[in-house]
Amino acid sequence: MTSELDASLTRGTRPVVVQKYGGSSLANAELIHNVAQRIIHRKGDRVDVVVVVSAMGDSTDKLIALAHAVTKGSKPDAREMDTLKSTGELVSSTLMAMALKSHGYDAISLSGPQAGIKTDTVHGSARIADINTRRLRDELDQGRIVIVAGFQGLADSGDITTLGRGASDTTAVALAVATSAERCEIYTDVDGIYTTDPRLTSKARKLAEISFLEMLEMAVLGAKMNPRSIELGLVYDMPIYVASSFSDEPGTLIHGGEYTMEVRKAVTGIAVDRNVAKITVRGVIDRPGVAAGLLQPLADEGISVDVIVQNASSEGTTDFTFTVTGADVQRASDVVRAQTRVEFAEVVTGTDLAKVSIVGTGMENAPGYAARMFSTLAEAGINIDMITTSEIRITTLIKRDEIQNAVQALHDAFELEKTD
Repeated sequence: MTSELDASLTRGTRPVVVQKYGGSSLANAELIHNVAQRIIHRKGDRVDVVVVVSAMGDSTDKLIALAHAVTKGSKPDAREMDTLKSTGELVSSTLMAMALKSHGYDAISLSGPQAGIKTDTVHGSARIADINTRRLRDELDQGRIVIVAGFQGLADSGDITTLGRGASDTTAVALAVATSAERCEIYTDVDGIYTTDPRLTSKARKLAEISFLEMLEMAVLGAKMNPRSIELGLVYDMPIYVASSFSDEPGTLIHGGEYTMEVRKAVTGIAVDRNVAKITVRGVIDRPGVAAGLLQPLADEGISVDVIVQNASSEGTTDFTFTVTGADVQRASDVVRAQTRVEFAEVVTGTDLAKVSIVGTGMENAPGYAARMFSTLAEAGINIDMITTSEIRITTLIKRDEIQNAVQALHDAFELEKTD
């Protein structure tokens, strides 16, 4: 977001709270009324409430499937797809406003453009450039609850854009920043952030809090939060509270301050990403520019590359390996085969892989955590295919069917079920 947004950070006379509700929380009329009651309860705290909503249930997937059906296998036009996909959130926002009105509360639904959300022109994965809060402020000043359709905005071209899957979280955090809200509350079908996926081990523990940096690593690696929303929270120091819309259980606070609720642990959690594929380019003629020659065409096609390994040169050739998402593996391998800058013998793909990572700011500049992770996996009989690290993360690539054993072993080794 631009400096124009920074300049727009004005505060009204009442505190503002931004809430976001996911599609599973809005899947039918009964759930919409349940969420309406939660919103009314929050309004009773004498705050101005802005609510961001996702599309109901799996309606976005149905719209995408319908688009592919009518185009009979050809790629749907990106502009029309954005206009189509944006309708799911419009349905949710209008129904939520109707539900609130039926309970006697003044509410209004706004599309992303009506809420002042301006984006770049990249259809399908647009980024927010600025937010003009004038309309929002006017509606709040009239005592209304404002319901905003998430996931969408308006480009300078005048076209509707969407922000990418799961980006209603990003809409909510951006609106919280733009309105100087006290915090952004994300309500979903889970009751907070856990040390790891509770489906993989019964010892998974809900965290009372987690830092922006740790949550960003967890989100990038597959935890149930949109990474761009965490980036916004980090940049603008906007606390994000994650909790369930189906219960009143305490959730998890994502923030940038000092830890006060729990004694600090070196390893905070274990992230898992099942959507991983590996591409190995064998027999690459080793000369300067090989990496750029292979990766630039992928970047030009919008394909993100994660773990990268290049073997030492042997008799003038080398092997170059990298990972992409499972959805991108075929397209990525086709791009590599089609490029003409780098000579190679063959391209080999693998799709039965997963990433398992330990995450924690306490590991920074502290020795021994990588060794403990690797020895734990070895003792569990799990082979490591590839390794990558950052200052607060150690990631291993393993076989997908070994995820549960790996997570259980690592959770025990780092005693993540304990709070101290």
